[in-house]
Amino acid sequence: MNRRLAIWSCLGLAALPLAAGSGWMLSLPAAPAAKAPPPVARDEADATLTGLRPPKRQRPLIAIVGANAGTEVTDYLMPYGILQRAGIADVVALGTEPGRVMLYPALQVEPQATVTEFDQRHPDGADHVIVPAMHRDDDPAVLQWIRKQAAKGAIIIGVCAGAKIIGAAGLLDGKRATTHWYYRKELQERHPTTRYVADRRLVVDAGVATTTGITASMPMALTLIQAIAGRNKAETVGRDLGLAGWDASHDSGAFTLTRPFALTAIRNRLAFWNHEQLGMRLLPGVDEVSLALVADAWSRTYRSRAVTFASTAAAQRSRNGIGIVPDQLATSWPAERLLPATEHLQPARALEQVLQDIAARYGKSTASFVAMQLEYPKDAALPQRQAMQTARRRESAS
Repeated sequence: MNRRLAIWSCLGLAALPLAAGSGWMLSLPAAPAAKAPPPVARDEADATLTGLRPPKRQRPLIAIVGANAGTEVTDYLMPYGILQRAGIADVVALGTEPGRVMLYPALQVEPQATVTEFDQRHPDGADHVIVPAMHRDDDPAVLQWIRKQAAKGAIIIGVCAGAKIIGAAGLLDGKRATTHWYYRKELQERHPTTRYVADRRLVVDAGVATTTGITASMPMALTLIQAIAGRNKAETVGRDLGLAGWDASHDSGAFTLTRPFALTAIRNRLAFWNHEQLGMRLLPGVDEVSLALVADAWSRTYRSRAVTFASTAAAQRSRNGIGIVPDQLATSWPAERLLPATEHLQPARALEQVLQDIAARYGKSTASFVAMQLEYPKDAALPQRQAMQTARRRESAS
């Protein structure tokens, strides 16, 4: 059985114990021990910033492309929300065709333009194109469009498994790259001339950038802000997000298919009688970054799915102007299945909180299972808090 299908699809998970057998399960490693990631040298960090600097405009034009039939929610909304916060670029969220972009594992949005409309308005192309993970790696409309954008000089940035789409477009041949931990081997097999780089959340090479898993879009966006507008602007946005550090260091060895991961996936999926639909009240001005992180995490437990509800069927405009369409029309939700509001939390804190809430509701193994899917570093909260405390002390001293 294909392992990717076994882990990520409902039918695969249901069949896994019978099809794979106990031998396969026992062959998986236990949870790896986290270690300090190797540091990023100054010259490497400088080269990353140089490689991301806008190639055309002083105020760059950044396009985030999504396939209407299925695009990863955090990969799509988090770069949009963070870059809009900075106010240093014109950012537009695109669909490949008219109509809603269906995000997975949760949410649906109204794109601000189609790729065709974008081309008509900007025949010289974007400065940066952000490519999220999508249901299809070979969507012809996506592949053709990013090839054309690259030919016009745009820097192409693949978030998470978006690297597979960039590879399918032929833009990773002979270049260094990274991707979500689950797709490393697949990327290398499909594109043997691509050189995988371990222990880096962001890799930039000759007009193409790639990141590790889903949560890497946050440090990627801050690095892009720094490349465009400098360190001070990136620090200001980082404080707003609740993120004090964002360099490319990463412990790749901490993310792999393990026995606890597979067992949690099987156990949670098979306990169908305990599956829940959890409600998130959708209000105008919602922070799209926090909303994406919370909806994504709760929809990856294999015990629950997050759905939005509102008293009107009309799309609600987020903090930075993107239309989010409610999943259900309702004025209330059962209290025991209503997710707490996150408006008062910074996005980085919202993710920490939701992982704590998942642990309280379903157990620590499920919280770890979700964090592994998001490729969220273990114990990330402590160094972040320490870094923020140090930054605040420096501010007070100055």
